[in-house]
Amino acid sequence: MNVLKSVVAAVMLGATLTAAAQSSDVGLVNQLSGDVNYAGQGNTQSKAQAFMKVREGDRFTLPAGAQLRLVYFNGSRQETWKGPASFKAGTRQSEALSGQVADAGQLPSGVAQKIAQVPNLVQIAKLGRSGGIAVRGGGKPGRLNSEQQAEVSQAKATYAQMRQTASEEDITPELYYYSVLQDNLLYSEMKTVTDEMLKRQPNNPEAQELAAYVKSRI
Repeated sequence: MNVLKSVVAAVMLGATLTAAAQSSDVGLVNQLSGDVNYAGQGNTQSKAQAFMKVREGDRFTLPAGAQLRLVYFNGSRQETWKGPASFKAGTRQSEALSGQVADAGQLPSGVAQKIAQVPNLVQIAKLGRSGGIAVRGGGKPGRLNSEQQAEVSQAKATYAQMRQTASEEDITPELYYYSVLQDNLLYSEMKTVTDEMLKRQPNNPEAQELAAYVKSRI
């Protein structure tokens, strides 16, 4: 299997896994800072992780100084919580248990579904750099058809729109655009996006992983 087919197969597998997971997952933590506690089914306490999937009924507790941002797949609602606060995840929005949501808004149509792919994309990046997916040699992305070109063009416009309203450190717009570019294997454009991610969040390990993977593909 050549390089291109290996990566395409991995992306298709990731999309399949995402679709299956979304039958029970309601959202994704797309930004996290501080020591946030999380309790899922059975009330087992653990530490919340960046880019973890969220299910209905999951509870999060944020101490003072902590911050968490959550995207809901159904309805594309994005919430930012700042500690001290606690909340329970619903199907479309969270229920405050203490404190209140610091900010909430709607992402553009289709963005939440692409953001849902991020955990799989990080896994693909890790596999690619560890040898689980061949990353050297031939195999360049083919010419995009008219439908793919339209998708990328629309994604670029949506990214620009999101970037205008997002905060300086928010890389949600970049994660969305990266996902679309990865679907089309546009590695040169992906490098520009990962460079932007690292400029905004230089210590983000997932952004570093994506950047290293793209560098290995160019």
